[in-house]
Amino acid sequence: MLEPGTLAPEFTLPDQNGNPVSLSDFRGQKVILYFYPKDNTSGCTKQACAYRDAYPQFLEKNAKVIGISKDTVRSHANFEKKYELPFTLLADPERKVLETYDVLKEKTMYGKKVMGTVRTTYLIDENGKIEKAYEKVKPEQDYEILLADLR
Repeated sequence: MLEPGTLAPEFTLPDQNGNPVSLSDFRGQKVILYFYPKDNTSGCTKQACAYRDAYPQFLEKNAKVIGISKDTVRSHANFEKKYELPFTLLADPERKVLETYDVLKEKTMYGKKVMGTVRTTYLIDENGKIEKAYEKVKPEQDYEILLADLR
């Protein structure tokens, strides 16, 4: 897991519309960068909808929400449309950013060891530094913790 106080690694990934988005595009704003396993799964849907419902509160605090998973642009577009998500979803099918942010870990699923995304959220400050890091977050509570920690 990346440490608070360090510069968040720069990246550019396509969003749900296929447009390139870079972390540096958000300098001057706080960024909630949340990594999740898969579009349209139970926990990931709960997490995304919780962020959706609280989105106006994040905007009031000058914070942008960005979700990243290994899903494709098309999958993200469908996920965004189905749940009317107002924030950016970034596609990382090659898993390069997932690896850079140290969220790709060995997990056990159905008795087998697989590499998967550990639900992780980073709060990045206006200068691009990691302010806080949260590992193994609970989908329904993630947004509450971030709202409370935004200064």
